[in-house]
Amino acid sequence: MTEPPVPKPALPPKRPYLLRALHQWMTDNNQTPYLVVDAAYPGVAVPEEHVQDDRITLNLSYSATSNLAMGNDEVSFDARFGGAARRIFIPLPAVLGIYARESGEGLVFPVDEYTAADSTPAEPEPDPDPAVPPRGRPSLKVVK
Repeated sequence: MTEPPVPKPALPPKRPYLLRALHQWMTDNNQTPYLVVDAAYPGVAVPEEHVQDDRITLNLSYSATSNLAMGNDEVSFDARFGGAARRIFIPLPAVLGIYARESGEGLVFPVDEYTAADSTPAEPEPDPDPAVPPRGRPSLKVVK
């Protein structure tokens, strides 16, 4: 009798780790990190007057931000927009990508990374009884 498989714990999303690594790499190489954000995502706090097509691109450099915090669940910082100080808050699922202004190098994050992490894996299909041989004559098909 075989024991049921032990479910593997879901790995946390890679987005916060990659975001921090790319931000550091860009900063270390004198590049300006820009963050692309889905401004329509629930919980996003950004200046609405700068949102276009439900997206906003934010300068994430240390010279443009203060109190920058890139945690595993959110990005937050203080910045000035039109001379007015604003507190910016971005849940990680709202981060669409990060790129360097000077070179355009960066990364676009998969849209479904967080929804896939939240869903439960489907039950595997049971293996057919190996003792019963398949019926009929075997056949091959050409697949293009």
